[in-house]
Amino acid sequence: MQHYKMLKQFYANASATQADVDNAFTRLANVMHMLEFFKGDKTALQKMVDQIANLTASEYIESTWNAMTPVLEKAEGVLSNENAMQEEVDEVYSELVKAFVNLRLKPNKDLLSGLIKKANGLNRANYSEASLKVVDVEVEKANVVLNNPEATKEEVETAVSALTKAMAGLIANPVNTNVSEVKPGDTIAIKTGDDSIIGITSGLMMISLIALIFISKKAYKE
Repeated sequence: MQHYKMLKQFYANASATQADVDNAFTRLANVMHMLEFFKGDKTALQKMVDQIANLTASEYIESTWNAMTPVLEKAEGVLSNENAMQEEVDEVYSELVKAFVNLRLKPNKDLLSGLIKKANGLNRANYSEASLKVVDVEVEKANVVLNNPEATKEEVETAVSALTKAMAGLIANPVNTNVSEVKPGDTIAIKTGDDSIIGITSGLMMISLIALIFISKKAYKE
């Protein structure tokens, strides 16, 4: 800037000699040479821009991608500027690297979605009210994460862990299997659902058969 002002003043001086002109030209040439010498090395910046160009925007959380976009545009502007200084190149490179590091991939929510569906499909009659309330709370939280496009991988994993723990803590309602209370001709209502007891139906049939045989023998003796 100082040399530019000097050149402007020199140009306005009508009495300048040839020696003055030659001297001014030499000084200006030196300044231009220094400008060329301090042009920035853009190699690293170009590699970073090329790396980002290969990314797919839809795979990343929108807010993190949008935060990087203006920095990327700034970097491309520096790359296209033939006279960009090293300081300018270094500054935009640092900004771009930071924006790149802050990018967040969209997490896979398939497991979370599956757990929510399983929880919503429970046969609620089979479980205690208190344990179901715990599940309901975690389902509500999980739905918030599932429907949040800005949810991070850590938030999804936390929701999956909490809902899994709540479902593992479900307490089944007791099933009455007291043989002394089973009488011939009684109709036994067996709950069906997620935790039905394997073989309970055949067991009750056997008990009924034994009771009938006992009654028949007693009647025959009499």
